[in-house]
Amino acid sequence: MAAVAQPAELAAAPAPPADAPAAARRSHALRRTIVVAVALLVLLIAAALSLTLGAVHVPLHDVIDALTGRADPGPLREIVVSLRLPRTVEAIVVGAGLGVAGVLLQGALGNPLASPDVIGVTGGASFGAILVLLAFPSAVALLPVGALLFGLLAGALVLAIAWSGVSAGATGKLILAGIAVSALFNAATTSLMVAFSDRVQSAVLWMAGGLTSDGWSGLGTTWPYFAAGFLAAALLARPLDRLALGDDVAESLGIRPRMIRLAAVAAAALLASSAAALVGLLGFLGLVIPHLVRMAGGTASNRYVMGTSALVGGALLLAGDTLARTVLAPIELPVGPFMVVLGVPVFLWLLLRGAH
Repeated sequence: MAAVAQPAELAAAPAPPADAPAAARRSHALRRTIVVAVALLVLLIAAALSLTLGAVHVPLHDVIDALTGRADPGPLREIVVSLRLPRTVEAIVVGAGLGVAGVLLQGALGNPLASPDVIGVTGGASFGAILVLLAFPSAVALLPVGALLFGLLAGALVLAIAWSGVSAGATGKLILAGIAVSALFNAATTSLMVAFSDRVQSAVLWMAGGLTSDGWSGLGTTWPYFAAGFLAAALLARPLDRLALGDDVAESLGIRPRMIRLAAVAAAALLASSAAALVGLLGFLGLVIPHLVRMAGGTASNRYVMGTSALVGGALLLAGDTLARTVLAPIELPVGPFMVVLGVPVFLWLLLRGAH
């Protein structure tokens, strides 16, 4: 089996070899530690702002009292504990999930432009959510379940197509299968919107992407899937590092490249579907975050990039959601456009860089 060459963006800035000068190794380790520390600090600041800012400003000391159980019962405590805390946790989990999903796909496919859109998950989740919103509006509570089920179905279809017939498991076949399945679900979504044109307004906010203040119900449905996806990602980090050396080398180290790619794509589909079920369509997070981490940390190690991408993803989505809630308060804007404003310039930069 021929080795798969990795793009420069995925293989750039490797860690210093074991025989490198001690000073170089220490400098590299310090750089990575600083990036993690900054990401964690930004995440904590973003969480504090998310809990304090909004249509009603809640002082930080009141937030701390509410979280520690020292606050007296009242409106401020309910705002923090019942509305903002679940929303903050959801933003962290979703941002982390999309960041890790991007790392999994870029590592498995050897493509720096890979994201959950590539494997059709976004299209499937969109169809599932719109189906509930338009065809069964009385069952709107099932929206997360519909998005999750159809997102997973789309991912399963892509994997079934890519792992059948000639060249089973080939990266190019997987990408083409994702494009085809995504187009299929997008066409079905458009048909639904035409058939129920009088109800389309109810689907606009979900398609724009945004968190809601509806307590723990959404996360209560999806947390097992997030947990399974994160666990699978942690187990796949080392095999993906070996896969980056090329298929022949990976096989000599006891790795089965096609099975690792299958597992990585499945885990990414699980995380991306769960994220879409909670917040709707958020573009570019899964694409941009891994690149930001690789450039800042100076390493392509999947173990490092996954963990740091989880922190950065949570921080970015929290910051975007807080901005969307406060810029025109008490009106809440969808957070999706804010993520696109960040993602499009980076995407174009990567595209132009790869063109040379």
